[in-house]
Amino acid sequence: MNTDATLEALIATALAEDVGRGDRTTTWIVPADQAARAVIVAKEDAVLGGLRAAQRTFEQVDPGLRTLVAHRDGDAVRTGDVVLRVEGAARGILTGERTALNFLARLSGVATLTRRFVAAIAGTGARITDTRKTTPGWRALEKAAVRCGGGENHRFGLDDMVLVKENHVAAAGGIVEALRRIRAANREGLLVEVEVRNLVEFDTALALGPDRILLDHFDLAAMREAVRRTRLHAGPTPKLEASGNVTLATVRAIAETGVDLISVGALTHSAPAADFSLLVE
Repeated sequence: MNTDATLEALIATALAEDVGRGDRTTTWIVPADQAARAVIVAKEDAVLGGLRAAQRTFEQVDPGLRTLVAHRDGDAVRTGDVVLRVEGAARGILTGERTALNFLARLSGVATLTRRFVAAIAGTGARITDTRKTTPGWRALEKAAVRCGGGENHRFGLDDMVLVKENHVAAAGGIVEALRRIRAANREGLLVEVEVRNLVEFDTALALGPDRILLDHFDLAAMREAVRRTRLHAGPTPKLEASGNVTLATVRAIAETGVDLISVGALTHSAPAADFSLLVE
């Protein structure tokens, strides 16, 4: 996917939504030739994501506006830190303010929550990954924000990886038949992952040698047993991914079972927005 094109289209849509027929307040108060300088300031500790989106928002509103970032995406900032400066026509700055802040707040929120999960499992060898539980249309941006926070991206969409879930298994009549059909059709050599719900299904999947096995809502004891069986397996050893109701309170214990990946839908579907403010100097 062309991320730049996606970003430009999203910004255009967001500005059309916000500005509508025109920014009445600004145009009726602020003279067209009035210049201004402004800063965007962090109002809480956060990890940055979406700086490019904020810059391009101002530049779409008025190509004459000049922006300067004081940090980079992925940087940790503290309350009161200036993260971006913008100068030029006051009208453009004020009209673009809310849309720029919305992008920055949402994406920094994703990056910040991801960094918390990554920090929670430090030293275990496990890795945090996202899911497809993203805001429609925002996937490229939100997955980039996950990377800013130190997480990894799972498949981007349905076309770049095979994930055999329980409904696929039911449709095929079993894991064995589902994987047989996948192997017959997978001429692109896509990564193949199988979701299992218990150790019986796990053993079936392990014997078939997929690239990954997703342990769906396994308890800690079952995860440890799946890890043990994988390490003893004589054939190909798939990566193990834990998934299901993962929280900051539970993620460390999950990582310590020895799984390779922990997928966290909350990174993108429940991250609280980070708080930023634009101040005219």
